[in-house]
Amino acid sequence: MYNCAYKSQHCLTVMASAAVRAQVAAKWQESFNRLNRNEPGISGLLAFSEAWTLAIEFLKPRDLSDPAPQKQYDLNKVRAAFGIVGECRRLPVMMEVFLEDMRKSQHLITREVEAYMTLYESNSDPEAIRSLVYRLVEWYSAWKPTADLGPTMISAYTLAFQTHIFSVLPPSFARGIKALVSATLQRTVSQSQDPQDRLLWQAFDTLSLIDRYETLIASIGYEFIESYVEETCARKWSEPMLSTLRAWMIDKIVPWMLYPFARGATNADEAKTMMQGVGSRFDFHMHKTLCNLRTKEIFDIIVDFPESAGALQDLKECLARVDQRADLVQALRQANNKRLLHPGADTKDILTHYVSTIKCLRIVDPPGVLLFKVADPTRRYLRDRPDTIRCIVASLVGDGESGDSLVDENDPIQPLQQPEMENYSDPEWNPEPIDAGPDFRASKSSDVISTIVSIYDTKDLFVKELQVLLAQRLLAVKDGNFDRERRNVEILKIRFGEAALQVCEVMLRDMTDSRRIDQHVQSQKVSSMHPTIISRHFWPALESSDMVMPGQFQILQEQYAQEFSIFKPDKVLRWLPHLGRVHLQLELEDRTLEADVPPLEAAFIELFSEKDVWTVDELVLRSGSVNRNAAVKALATWVDMHVLKEDSEGVFRLLSVAEGPTPGSRPQAPKPAEAGELPPVMSVQQQQAEQMKMYWKQNGVKFIEGMLTNLGSLPLDRIQSMLKFAPGYDRTVEQLGNFMEAARREGLVNAKDGMWRLGK
Repeated sequence: MYNCAYKSQHCLTVMASAAVRAQVAAKWQESFNRLNRNEPGISGLLAFSEAWTLAIEFLKPRDLSDPAPQKQYDLNKVRAAFGIVGECRRLPVMMEVFLEDMRKSQHLITREVEAYMTLYESNSDPEAIRSLVYRLVEWYSAWKPTADLGPTMISAYTLAFQTHIFSVLPPSFARGIKALVSATLQRTVSQSQDPQDRLLWQAFDTLSLIDRYETLIASIGYEFIESYVEETCARKWSEPMLSTLRAWMIDKIVPWMLYPFARGATNADEAKTMMQGVGSRFDFHMHKTLCNLRTKEIFDIIVDFPESAGALQDLKECLARVDQRADLVQALRQANNKRLLHPGADTKDILTHYVSTIKCLRIVDPPGVLLFKVADPTRRYLRDRPDTIRCIVASLVGDGESGDSLVDENDPIQPLQQPEMENYSDPEWNPEPIDAGPDFRASKSSDVISTIVSIYDTKDLFVKELQVLLAQRLLAVKDGNFDRERRNVEILKIRFGEAALQVCEVMLRDMTDSRRIDQHVQSQKVSSMHPTIISRHFWPALESSDMVMPGQFQILQEQYAQEFSIFKPDKVLRWLPHLGRVHLQLELEDRTLEADVPPLEAAFIELFSEKDVWTVDELVLRSGSVNRNAAVKALATWVDMHVLKEDSEGVFRLLSVAEGPTPGSRPQAPKPAEAGELPPVMSVQQQQAEQMKMYWKQNGVKFIEGMLTNLGSLPLDRIQSMLKFAPGYDRTVEQLGNFMEAARREGLVNAKDGMWRLGK
């Protein structure tokens, strides 16, 4: 049984071996026929062997540094050998053998690369890199298979050769390439091109170094553009520079770009097509560089406006190309915070810069998104400054010393623009820009004053400040010419409306009526007094005083009031004797003096007509309990004029006869206020503080004081909400905050971490 099984297995093995032998024999016969090429005997096989040997020997890489003469070959025989190998379908095998031989010879190239790079690293001379590149091209050309072998074998060789040299080139090679390429750019720009440059670029192309270092080559162009823009455009703002830069790019940079980026182009159109992508990148970088420069200079550009209008046009075009709007906003806000929005900056300067910012950013971004984002910190800072409204109002009335630069005389006078709802049915309506925030509202107004006034939620503050400033200016007029003030009021009517300026109209009419009343009184009884008569209910509050004019001044007041009551029986005069000016003629024993002084100085010298020696306390008591510091200052005026002399502290004597200066005499006191100062009209903040005092404690009823007494420390919002229950209370939380700050300065309250409590 076992014997039969063994015999069956043996038969199967014999049959399989026979089949394999038959198959191998068929394959061998096929290969033999292919190599023998159907020649008689083995003559074809012998011819293939000779052709293979010749081809392998011809392709074998040789050492270029070997001084021995190279073997010369008959190229016709070599081509015939390649033909036989190809006919026998052995080219792939020959390519593998050739690539293996090349790999075995790559150490020759490595050795030379190391030698050249050692030389470069020792002297940093880019010519060593140039020589290395040319040498690598020699190796490449020497080992390159002939074109007869077809593109496949050449591509395989090129890939293997480049892979090896890229693997052995050290990092310092890139530095040398950068130096070489930079030199070619410098020569191209200076129009002193070296014929070797074209050969160098061809060598780069042969070794595929351009593709390998394309980013590096482009960075060289970028850096050159950056240095040129910085050199030619920095702080040059009067004219647009983009057109000049574009012309420079076409004349200087594009000819250099043809070497690396349009190699192989046969005509201008083909070169233009090949350079379209890289040219766009270079143009983008030029715009980006100029945009970065103008962004860095934006604060000074705004300061120099309108002389810097050219730079703003460039910035507008650059932002449309590179979209660095967020960077511009951040740079300008940081510059404003650092250089403008701090206590050391004058409010007038901040307003002037803000106006320039409005004008500049409207050029750069007409929809106003950039202005909205940049101006918010400036607007909040100005809103918190107490003198902002006064500076704005001073510019509106043309006060030459208070910021008339805010108003351009060439701009048309327009009414204040009010926020409008979006009219989506308007055929010219456009959606808001994509970078506009949720709070942004497009402003259609081009009026700078409307933009400035919109810092505050209401224009009532401006109207009140206008009334204060107009009152000061009207009371300061000495010649009776109110044409300038009347013109300002007419202009302000256009901006704020007729209704808002009615009080100002009454003030102007009061000044005219006052002169007419004075002329009538003088016609009835000549008087040396010429008062200004105003309507108490329509004028801002004037600073109050308990001063009483003595002697002849009081008599003059009574006589004038009597004549006035005859002319205006339904009116009563309430004198403000501490305001105005008095022209005096002093007749002393040895001299006569003339002086133009405030009423307090006139009152004191009048008292010296009663007796020659007075103390300060006596003078204060006789003149109506005026402020002691003001009294000392008034007496110092006469001391400076050598009319009075301070014999001892607080004791003054009339010098009926002039005395010369004595050794050790007291220094001169400060001079009195000049006549050109504006009358002491209470500011809007002072008026509000006075009105708020009634809510501290009135008629025995404690409001704020009672809250802080009963409830302890309170935040400002809580005080505001509770005060709303007080009769007639209509103040804002900002006005309450100003009042509480004034109370803190007087020691009535203390504040810590936003909590207010009574002072100790």
